[in-house]
Amino acid sequence: MSRPWIVLAFLTGVNLLNYIDRQILYAVFPPIQAELHLSDTQLGLLASAFMWVYLSTAPIFGLLADRWSRPRLMGLGVAIWSVATAFSGVVRSQAQLLFGRAAVGIGEASYGAVAPAMLSDYFPPARRGRALAAFSMAIPVGSALGYLLGGILERAFGWRAAFFVVAVPGLLLAWSVGRMSEPERGGSDGVVGSAAGRTAPRARDYLELLRTKSYVLNCLAMTAMTFAVGGLAAWVPTYLVRVRGMELAQANLAFGLLTLISGVGGTLAGGWIGDRLLARVRSAYFLVSGVGLLLSAPCAAAVILMEDRAWVLAAIFLAEVLIFLNTGPLNAIIANVSRAEVRATAYAANIFVIHALGDAVSPAVVGAASDRVGLAAAFWIAPAALALAAVFCFWGMRHLAQDVNRVRS
Repeated sequence: MSRPWIVLAFLTGVNLLNYIDRQILYAVFPPIQAELHLSDTQLGLLASAFMWVYLSTAPIFGLLADRWSRPRLMGLGVAIWSVATAFSGVVRSQAQLLFGRAAVGIGEASYGAVAPAMLSDYFPPARRGRALAAFSMAIPVGSALGYLLGGILERAFGWRAAFFVVAVPGLLLAWSVGRMSEPERGGSDGVVGSAAGRTAPRARDYLELLRTKSYVLNCLAMTAMTFAVGGLAAWVPTYLVRVRGMELAQANLAFGLLTLISGVGGTLAGGWIGDRLLARVRSAYFLVSGVGLLLSAPCAAAVILMEDRAWVLAAIFLAEVLIFLNTGPLNAIIANVSRAEVRATAYAANIFVIHALGDAVSPAVVGAASDRVGLAAAFWIAPAALALAAVFCFWGMRHLAQDVNRVRS
């Protein structure tokens, strides 16, 4: 196995822990709510606290990563989020848990902003869709394991033990991440002159991102998608318990397995299809993502409208498959339309936008709407947001080829 794929496998494994630690909170919402006496709005704020800190600190780490050691920044992030996850298991109030989840956001911001940019220096543009899809496969797998482990550990040992157990692997791996070697910045881009990543970034290099239409439209598409997915991810297990009459452990198991299978299949399929089409359709990454997001909207609506529980679970599965098609392609677009000098910042700015306007607010929005009109009615945000995301993808197809050519010139 070549070195780039070994690096990819290792960083994907760490990213898996990232999403386990992030999602496990949602699996134990009901017992936390009961013990700490929280409303649905307060539960939603726990998810939003993580996201607000995550998105706010990501640009800082992006700027640092464009100048300093990326492995050391990632190692620091892994250590911070692992300690904060363990702390979440000893809290006695909502305020303490808010602090713990906020600290998790700081650690994960470092890793989330830096790892994709570093991976882009190991893989050429024609293979980035598959590589970043494999890396992003940790999103559904880690999320699923978060739900599964959360349900199993909570049932066996209580919700506090769940946080302790999932924090341990990150504490053990933080040092190894920090000791990784740094690849040549821009070395796989094929840019004329091959010095793209060795010059210090300038202000105009950062401002260029704002003038890159495909980058901006990509961020808007990911924002709308993240708004829908963030609200659903936080509340689907509770929805299955409260509206569909399932037990918590059963709901976590069902949703976790559906997310695991659909996420792996959808993410890998999206990266593979996008790379295969790229030779014939220059805007293939946007096309694959747009079609998947557009078809996912009626599936999300079916989750609310259908009465039979089995069909509801089938609709959740199909919606997730179609949503996850975009993960690799849209992340590859960020790398392909940004210069190597500012690529970490490009990912960090994307993190800031998609979470500030997406899942940093949607769990609290769904919770507040649930307190007023019921959880089922609150779920209607998803189909509209997914359809809007598809529109931005189709719009971005008009500009992608031109922006890629400009970056490579």
